[in-house]
This record gives sequence, C-alpha cells and structure tokens, in this order.
Amino acid sequence: MLQCARQPHVASYYAATATPRQPRPALDGDAHFDVCVVGGGLAGLSTALNLAECGFKVGLLEASSIGFAASGRNGGQVISGFACDMDTLRREAGDEYARAFWDMSVEAVEIVDERVRRHAIECDWTRGYCTVAVKPRHLRDLAAWQQEAQSRYGYGHYQLWDRARLSDEVASERYQGGLYDPLAGHLHPLNYTLGLARAAEEAGVTIFENTPVLSIEREPSPRAVTASGTVACQSLVLACNVFVGQLAPELAARIMPVGTYVIATESLGQTRARGLIANNLALCDSNFVLDYYRLSADHRMLFGGKVSYTGREPRRLAQAMRLDMLRVFPQLADARVEYAWGGFVDITMNRAPDFGRLDKSIYYLQGFSGHGVNITGIAGKMLAEAIAQESSRFELFSRLRHHPFPGGQSLRTPLLALGMLYYRLMDYL
Repeated sequence: MLQCARQPHVASYYAATATPRQPRPALDGDAHFDVCVVGGGLAGLSTALNLAECGFKVGLLEASSIGFAASGRNGGQVISGFACDMDTLRREAGDEYARAFWDMSVEAVEIVDERVRRHAIECDWTRGYCTVAVKPRHLRDLAAWQQEAQSRYGYGHYQLWDRARLSDEVASERYQGGLYDPLAGHLHPLNYTLGLARAAEEAGVTIFENTPVLSIEREPSPRAVTASGTVACQSLVLACNVFVGQLAPELAARIMPVGTYVIATESLGQTRARGLIANNLALCDSNFVLDYYRLSADHRMLFGGKVSYTGREPRRLAQAMRLDMLRVFPQLADARVEYAWGGFVDITMNRAPDFGRLDKSIYYLQGFSGHGVNITGIAGKMLAEAIAQESSRFELFSRLRHHPFPGGQSLRTPLLALGMLYYRLMDYL
C-alpha cells in the first residue's frame, strides 16, 4: 500500500472533538480534471482550494479520511519561519532571497487567520506563541535572533521576556525566559483541516476519500491510477508527504518519517488551566528534542514531544509523556491523562521544505519537517500560482538543495537515530 489504508482517525483528543461531517464517496470509475491533487491533508487541501479559486476544475484523492495523518494529529502550533533556521536558507539560496523566504513564512500565518475568518472555520484559532529557553545560552540565542529578525528581516513583533516576565504567564520554574510572538498562535488542527476541506468543496473541488492511488502515469499526460478508476488531468500534485512511497521513489528517498507524540489531560477547569498558562499562548522549548504544549479550548493541557526515528511508538506512551509534562508542570501530578496519540511528520536532511516538479506537469510538496500547519498554506498558494503560469515564488524553492538520506532503505533509519542521539545528549549539557 502506497498511502495510508482505509481506517478511522486515531483515538486522539482532536478526533474526539472533531466537527461532525459526512464521509465523501470513493472514486468509482474514470474522471478528468484540470488538476488532480493526491493527498487530503493541509498541503493538498490548500493547493486544491487555491486552484479552485483561480478557476481550475480540481479533483482530490485521499487514501483514507480527510486529515487522517499529520494534518489532523499535530501540536496545532502556527509559527513564523521554517523548521530549519534562516541561516540555512541564506546559505542555500543566498542573502538576496532569504528575506523573500521569511516574508512568505509570515504570510503563511496570515493565510491561516484569513482562511479561518473568511470561511468561518471553528478551530479555536488563538494568537500568541513563545519559544522558551531551557538554558541561559538559549536565551542569549533568542535575544540574538530577535535583533536579527528586526534588522535583517524587518520583523519587529518579537518581545524578549526574562525569567520574571515569563513567570507572569507560565507557571513553570524550568525556563530562563522566552521570545514571545503575538502574531503566531495555535488551533485545533483536525477541525482546521476539515474546515479547509469544506471551503474547497464550496469553491468547486471534488473530494474522493478512501481512494488510495496505486501508481501515477507521466506520459503523454498525467494520470492517477486507483483500484476503482483512473483520473486524467493536465497537472498532477503529489501532496502525500510520508506516504509518497513508490508513487515517486526519488522523492521518498529525500524524506524520513519521524514519530512525534501528544497527550491530553482531563479538563482542568478554566481557573486551574489559566493558572498554568495565563494568556493562553502556545509554547515550545529551545531543545533539539523539544517539548511543545498549549491549552485546549475546554481547558486541557495538550503536551507534545519526544521523537521516534525507528518507526516504533515509545513504550507506555501516556506514562512517558506524562513524565515529560511533570518536568514542566509538577503541579499536574494529580491530573489524569485521557488521550495519548502520535503520528509521523516528514523531515528533510536540512529541515528545509522540498517543493518542486518531477516534470513540466507533475508537482510535489513535502518536507515540512514539523512546520506544516502554516507553511502548507503558503505552499498551496504558490503552487496554484505556478500552475496558473506565475511560478516565480514557487521556483525560489528550487534553490534549496535536497539530498537522499544516507544508508539506503536498510541503514538510513539507524544512522539517523544514531545522529539524533548526539543532539539528545547535547540537550542535557
């Protein structure tokens, strides 16, 4: 199977509180569209919605249910920038293009805000995010980035908080301070994804669920082949991420599936929850193997972290994640964990997005590396621009070099796990 097989959403807090909806039918027979999008996550839906708004006839094929994979399971944080630092983009693309990359990442956050408001998507969208420093050197690094963001990229919204200022908002003794961004924020990712699907359908997109694509044909024009029919098109978009598989082996070699995990406590009540995070911001720490967390709309602690490079879920996941949470908030020792789940994000070697074309009419989006909630929005917009013959922004990403992970299919996972052990040890120093 090249994409995720038919199955229900994982038993997450998001699935338990998802907006009710009717399932879409599977493809039954052959069809033709201007553009066929493969993948019903945020990247595919953003592309489909933007294309439909440009007047294209769009069909979208999803192997399981809309938002089944990372788009419906992630931490829900919407943050400017990319998973890699800006120095990586400057080295890869040059100083003259770095500002364009940064500006697109800021635009991506505003796309989320605009979509939520214009399409009345009920997903608990809330502004406010803080990167918190575990060590003094981390706070110095955050201060340096604040200055660089202002001087080099014209981004003057950051506020550097010392330990005392941070303690006014976050009831944890773990941190030295933090860098607050009032424009970034957080949301319910599955409900946001479902809302984008509704908006896409209202714009004219035809969505087929439970329709795995078995292969793609490239000549003479693209076709997506499924067990129940074939979709012919002028342009085809692969937005499969970790499930791209044999549809495009050259793409699969450049990404690695990495597991990440989240727990949700019982509802703590508004008073107790806001006693932990006073202004309802989202947080992420500065370690390489990081913790990320926030409050839900019904006053639960949603706490994420850990990584798995082996494809195996950590043993006793809920208990292991709970111990991480108590390291930050020991006052939650009596709080029950009611949900624990995980999923895979696709990372690239340099953590920069990997966007491009396989040929003149087959496009792809992958390698969001944990920043997909916002970057998928600008990615879909740029890809629609490219198909509509304005490809200048999309082609900027061709300046980023992406290499296959070393070791081939048999050794690349253990080699990556070994490399990550080094960074995990550095977090403790």
